[in-house]
Amino acid sequence: MTENLDPAAATPSSRAPRRLLVGVFALAAFVIAADQLSKWWAETNLGGGINIPIIGDLLSFQLVYNPGAAFSLAEEYTWVLTIIAALAVVAITWYAWTVQSRAWAIALGMLLGGAITHLGDRLFRDPGFARGHVVDFINYNGYFIGNIADIALVGGAIMIVIISIMGIAAKPEEATASSADAPAEATTTE
Repeated sequence: MTENLDPAAATPSSRAPRRLLVGVFALAAFVIAADQLSKWWAETNLGGGINIPIIGDLLSFQLVYNPGAAFSLAEEYTWVLTIIAALAVVAITWYAWTVQSRAWAIALGMLLGGAITHLGDRLFRDPGFARGHVVDFINYNGYFIGNIADIALVGGAIMIVIISIMGIAAKPEEATASSADAPAEATTTE
């Protein structure tokens, strides 16, 4: 029995996870850029309580600064939300290193981009370091006001639920040594 020691033969399989990781970071960078540019636009054009209807009252642009989480929850605990966002960034980044599924890479890229941009808002926006307020400007019929990062976070979370239900694993299960050896043993006769 000869082993294939050709490094070129092993390269495609080792490049795939690396390519997926680059994809996770590229998608995260896209989400960060889209979110921050849209927030810059909102702060430049929506000051003074301006409300721009997009689809009647159903969807409009209205600038608010949110010290809390979704639906303005935990407004008094902005520093805790900063810690949670930092832990989320670390956890998603760590998990992204192990992913070998394109669907999981896309979902994690969306989550990572949203988490990083929220962390950046918490760290660097007023009223101060680790107490910053998130810029929200997409008003959904008065139910809540969000931003591009929120869309990415919700989209990534929904995608993870769907691909989990579909049974798509983040990385394929490795065959055990005993099951891999069984056919070889059955075919050998001595």
